[in-house]
Amino acid sequence: MTSQIKWTMFIVTAIGNFIAMLDSSSVNLALYPMSQDLNVSLSQIQWVMIGYMLTLTIFLPFFGKLGDIFPKNKIYAIGFSVFAAGAFFSFISINYAMLIIARCFEALGASVMLSNAQAIIATIFRNARRGKALGLNGCLVAIGGMLGPAIGGMLIHKFSWHAVFVPCIPVALAGAYYAWKILPSHVTKQKSFKFDYKGFIYFTVSLFALLLAISQGYQWGWTSFKIISLGVITLVFGSMFYIRDHRINYPLIDFSIFKIRPFTFGNLAVMCSYMAMFTNSILLPFYLMEILKLNAFTSGLLILPYSLTLSFAAPISGSLAGKYGSRYLTLAGPIVYIVALIIFSTFNKSTPVWEIILASGIMGIGNGLFQSPSNNAIMTSVQKKDLGIASGILALSRNMGNILGVAVTITLFEEFRELFLSLSQEYSTAFLNAYHTTMGFGILFGITCLVFAYIAYKPKHLKN
Repeated sequence: MTSQIKWTMFIVTAIGNFIAMLDSSSVNLALYPMSQDLNVSLSQIQWVMIGYMLTLTIFLPFFGKLGDIFPKNKIYAIGFSVFAAGAFFSFISINYAMLIIARCFEALGASVMLSNAQAIIATIFRNARRGKALGLNGCLVAIGGMLGPAIGGMLIHKFSWHAVFVPCIPVALAGAYYAWKILPSHVTKQKSFKFDYKGFIYFTVSLFALLLAISQGYQWGWTSFKIISLGVITLVFGSMFYIRDHRINYPLIDFSIFKIRPFTFGNLAVMCSYMAMFTNSILLPFYLMEILKLNAFTSGLLILPYSLTLSFAAPISGSLAGKYGSRYLTLAGPIVYIVALIIFSTFNKSTPVWEIILASGIMGIGNGLFQSPSNNAIMTSVQKKDLGIASGILALSRNMGNILGVAVTITLFEEFRELFLSLSQEYSTAFLNAYHTTMGFGILFGITCLVFAYIAYKPKHLKN
């Protein structure tokens, strides 16, 4: 296989991740006009995002497992096709129910692509080129997140919220065609195909209950009957899944994979890193608009350095990890973005623009230094036959970090802000005190990521 063919395969694979991120970030801006047009409340319209994220996340290990059993070209082409169909039906949605169903269908396609992308890249490339490819994939994901709000805002302004779904449709259809034609079609031979349907149901119910509780905990109340019931469901069905997967010889998730230290602690480090990232990314726009009184466009420009430096650092660190190993880069990454979080924790009413740009840029460098080498080390630690499920679990760790980061950050910030307001502080002072305190928890998540990375990538256990 020539280098040109490999990189062509990479482009097709990475585009799947790119449009999934582009779609997700562009839809955020459309929530308000959606609620106005469909005549629903803002709490209801949030399910356009919540439903998408829940559906995407709970199916990641499932589609990762299928990627180990069926040809990757067919799996990925189906993912593109389902995503395109979901985007089309979202585009033509005429009521709230139709939009939610279409978004969940769209999320199924995104889940197929996100769960298998890392495995396909790891199959195509080796050593330094694998690290470089994984880094470039992270770069494209960052660019998708960066372009989403700009493209979405322009389309909403010129047309309507329906238009935000249009750009992804032709790209996904082209991706489906080329994925079928050029991605790897071979698969490790299986003696017989057996799928643990009962285990999948147990896993899905347990994870759905967990993610729903995390995402809605603050709104419903963490001690409410709904949240407690979801916690019980999570424990019961999670236990049933664990027991069943240990008793059958064709488990959905082979738990022996978690005996691999770089894999297990590497995934924990990834999850904690996303929690640390989201501590800032959720609150910074509110700080810029509520405290500094900047408009949405200027606020977006000040956040832009994060994506720019991430796009620069990710492929370089990925290439270096492929050549020299991941250990030192995965330790340097958290240290760098912890420095950024410390800077964010000092922001006040008179913080200069250059300091905001500097902190955002440092945060992007730290994340870029960590993510690509970590992904490379995790995927390298497992056998080739397990690349699909490993890719699915890695994507699950990222999404769990996203959801936990959002839920924990919002809960902490709101609780601290109410506490400081109850102490008769003015709103801006209470806001800043709550912001600084919550950043402290972000720093704690970063330190936890650093500890997990240190454990995961000790020289004795790292096999790059």
